[in-house]
Amino acid sequence: MSGVYLTRTNQKLNFTRIHLDALKAAQESTGWSKHALIESYNESVLFHMVSAYSSLLREIAEQYSFDANRITKLSQLVEQMELQGLEAPEVTELQQLHGDSESWLHHLLAAYKGCWRAEDHQESAGQTESVSEIHVMQINPDHAEDGDIIREYQEWFGQFKSLIERLRVGMQEW
Repeated sequence: MSGVYLTRTNQKLNFTRIHLDALKAAQESTGWSKHALIESYNESVLFHMVSAYSSLLREIAEQYSFDANRITKLSQLVEQMELQGLEAPEVTELQQLHGDSESWLHHLLAAYKGCWRAEDHQESAGQTESVSEIHVMQINPDHAEDGDIIREYQEWFGQFKSLIERLRVGMQEW
């Protein structure tokens, strides 16, 4: 095992932390470009966290001696596990988080998908959407919820780091 994806996951987590710090600084800014900076860092935090998640999937694939370069989503990792007749607690936990509409991972992935939608959302958001998803889709043009979004990102980041640490301990035993 080369561990290239373990390194990549750590790198993306570090980038997330750097952009979270920059997002906090942008929120405290009084400059004319404050809102543009906030929007930019909102999206970059989401990008780096989702990239870390994607790298984590490949890290798991690499640990189980699969072709990690062919894994881009959880369903592909699950498929490889099934083809090999393997069960992995790491994959099971990710499936549970992915399928739980209230989980931080579900909200993270939904918020990231929101970055790619170019719809005009004037109606109020539903209960299951996270604050950050609402913000990224421009339902909060006055930036009144910026503080809540940062707290939500920090919570996701903390939960993600804890998940990675837990999964890595389990994979070392394998």
